[in-house]
Amino acid sequence: MKVKLLTTISFLTYQFSISQTEKLLKGKVLSETFALKNVEVINKTSKTSTTTNELGEFSILVNAKDSLIFFSKDYFFKRIKLTQTDLNKNDLVVNMILKPEELEEVVITNIKFPHVGAAGIGSTVFPSSSLHKYTGVYDGSIVNGMNFIAVGGFIADLFKKEKDTPKKKVSKVDFKKLAASIPEDFFTKDLKLKPEEKQLFIELCDADPKSKMILDHNNILTTMDFLYAKNIEFQKLKTELKN
Repeated sequence: MKVKLLTTISFLTYQFSISQTEKLLKGKVLSETFALKNVEVINKTSKTSTTTNELGEFSILVNAKDSLIFFSKDYFFKRIKLTQTDLNKNDLVVNMILKPEELEEVVITNIKFPHVGAAGIGSTVFPSSSLHKYTGVYDGSIVNGMNFIAVGGFIADLFKKEKDTPKKKVSKVDFKKLAASIPEDFFTKDLKLKPEEKQLFIELCDADPKSKMILDHNNILTTMDFLYAKNIEFQKLKTELKN
C-alpha cells in the first residue's frame, strides 16, 4: 500500500514539474497574409523578449498562463494569454491590425499672380521703348506682351518669401493618441477600470511629465509598467475621494 502511495505521489510530482517547466514556443506574426518582421514579442510574465525574423517567425520560452505582447509601432499591439493547448500545438499564429495612417499637416501658400492684359485684336502699336521707333526694324517684341523680367523677379521674390517663412512643425504624437492604440480590454481586464473611468485615467497619465519620456523611448514594456503604476495612483485617488 505504501509503495503504491509513494508511486502515485512521485508520478503527480513529476507531472507537476513538467507542467511548470518552460517550453520553447514557436509562432508567426502576420498582418492579413503578410509576414511582419521586427515585431517585438514580449513575455510580460517572465520579462523576456525577442523579435520576429524576415518571415515573421519567432521563438520564446513560456509557461502556460503567461501573457505575451506583440508590439510594432505601425500596428495595434496584441496581447495573448497562453493556454496549455497553445504550448502543445507549438505553432502560434498572431494576426496584427495596421493602424490608420495619420496625414501630416500641409502648409498651403496663397499665390497671387500679376494681371497681364491681352493685346488688342489687330493692334499694331509698338511700345515706346521698341527699336522700331528709331530704326524702322521690327525687333520681335509683342504688343502689350508679358514682361518676362518682371515675372522673373516676382517668382524669385516668391521663393525668397517661401524660404523665409517658417513652416509649421508637425506636432509629435501625444500620450492620448498612444493610449488610443491600446486595446480596450487592457483597460477593463488588466487595469480593472470601468469604461467611464478610462478617459479620466488617460488624462491623469497625460498630465504626468513621465508620459513624455514614454513617448520618446517608445518601449512597450516601459509603457505597460507606467500604466500599471499610474493605475495604482488612480485607485488611491478614487478611495480618497470616496472618504
